Amino acid sequence: MQQIQITALDWVILLLYFFSMAGIGIYVARKVRSTEHYFLGNRGFNKWLMMGQSFGVGTHAEMPVSLAGAVYNIGFSAIWFQWKNLFITPFYWIMAPIFRRFRRTTMAEVFQDRYGVWMGGIYSVFAVLYFTINMGAMLKGAGKVISQATGGEVAVNEIVIGMTVVFIVYSFFGGLVSSAWTDFFQGFLIIALSFMLIPLGWGVVGGMTGMKASLEPYKFSLAAPQGITVWFILMLTVNGLIGIMVQPHQLAAVGTGKNEKACRDGMAYGNFIKRFCTIGWAFVGLIAAAMVAQNVVPGAVLRDPEDAFGFACHHLLFPGALGLLIASVLAANMSTCSAFMVDSGALFTQGFYRRYLAPGREDRHYLWVGRFSGFGITMLGVLYALFLIEKVLYTFLLSETMATYMGISLMGGLVWRRANRWGAMASVITAFAVNFTLYHLRGLRLDYWDPNVFLYSLLAGIGTLVAVSLLTTPEPGEKIRDFFVRMDVSTDHSQQLVENNPSHGKEHELAAISDAEHKALARKTVESGDHLLLINLGHLLKSTRGVGFLQAYRSDLIGLIVSWGVVALLVGIAWALLQL
Repeated sequence: MQQIQITALDWVILLLYFFSMAGIGIYVARKVRSTEHYFLGNRGFNKWLMMGQSFGVGTHAEMPVSLAGAVYNIGFSAIWFQWKNLFITPFYWIMAPIFRRFRRTTMAEVFQDRYGVWMGGIYSVFAVLYFTINMGAMLKGAGKVISQATGGEVAVNEIVIGMTVVFIVYSFFGGLVSSAWTDFFQGFLIIALSFMLIPLGWGVVGGMTGMKASLEPYKFSLAAPQGITVWFILMLTVNGLIGIMVQPHQLAAVGTGKNEKACRDGMAYGNFIKRFCTIGWAFVGLIAAAMVAQNVVPGAVLRDPEDAFGFACHHLLFPGALGLLIASVLAANMSTCSAFMVDSGALFTQGFYRRYLAPGREDRHYLWVGRFSGFGITMLGVLYALFLIEKVLYTFLLSETMATYMGISLMGGLVWRRANRWGAMASVITAFAVNFTLYHLRGLRLDYWDPNVFLYSLLAGIGTLVAVSLLTTPEPGEKIRDFFVRMDVSTDHSQQLVENNPSHGKEHELAAISDAEHKALARKTVESGDHLLLINLGHLLKSTRGVGFLQAYRSDLIGLIVSWGVVALLVGIAWALLQL
């Protein structure tokens, strides 16, 4: 069996992909004329676009490669390296409407609403670093995968530059609208990436029977591999729950649905599609292991397990299919980078430029500032990818750690109204200091991840938030009231009030709402079953305004039950496939 080389047909497919994505993005960009449309798509995406957006933004090219390598090395149980987030996914259902109720363009504005200007500024610094580091890591990761799949015919940095040019073209003009629509179509390519190698390799290794005859029995077990214990998975679950709330792209990715149900469906089920694709990535690792064990390629030995995905590509794909696979890898990363470009432009324009440098300008002025600032931050990510990244995995671990410790202040501010800006700032400083000090003392990389170090740092951050908040002056009562008015009132019910009362300003502000109007809308939210569990954790029964618990939290509770059913179904599918 010979290694496949990239052919003219592959190049045709790649060019069709590039022109199609650019064409779709530019076509839907024609009507983008305002910052609200460019940054948030006028908050009008349906559930299918929301699912495609969440799936595309949350799936990166290094994920199938790293998982296939882990499965090649230790068996199917390595699926838990990716499925560590499976048990987080049901909670996305109850988180999603919060992003909608923030009624803001960026998370920096949310921090400013809750804690004031200084915390908004601190968050902005974190967000720019997050965008730069993650965008660079994804571009570099995809470049490495494609270079390997083509046998080194195309250099890594050339791929990075090519990807950047295409997603900048449609994102610069179309903003989140172009990003969402291209995410939707690219989602199908990501699914193709997840499963296209399986039927090609199934016959080569003799199906499940052939794989079981040539590999050790333990490689077909779902039991967690060494090092991924229940404790490890639990800490990663807590890590994900806290960190995902402050990732700077989540407000646009989750909070832009036309209603709260679309936001819920998008965040929860878009990510469940990703969990399903993970099964495909794991089977690619098993097939590669069987190919080596059966000596399908005489003398083949993989020195690095993460070469398993590229190995399968070299020996299973045919002309045209390689081009499709490369397009799928590009789709996995360009969908995320496109969203990051738009979100970083929104962050700079709304959180800094409009407020401090040039207030009171026409909206069209801010639209162009958002385009160029997003382009500038994207270029930082490209430079980071070209010159600074050596280990992609280390880069992602660093950004996830940053998000978690930043998230302590936001989660604390949502569930505890006494939390204040001094406690929030102190919690960020303390959590980072404890984390990096412990790794330094143990002689480990600062971007390493250990569940015990994480717990110590998390508890230190939470303890500091509580202690410093209690010892310092509370946030002004009016500020806290305005913030939680938005949390109490469903966006599905507040739009009509604003339409009937223009003096209230925009719906997302609820600026002039009276106590009586607040109570009426909050009551309507509770009666419709849209009260939020996460916001009311400290007073679940007291906050229901006399409505029964099951009625008040109906949307959250039903969604949680269904989502846990999907978790059980996915685990059942994986187990059943291994019994074939």
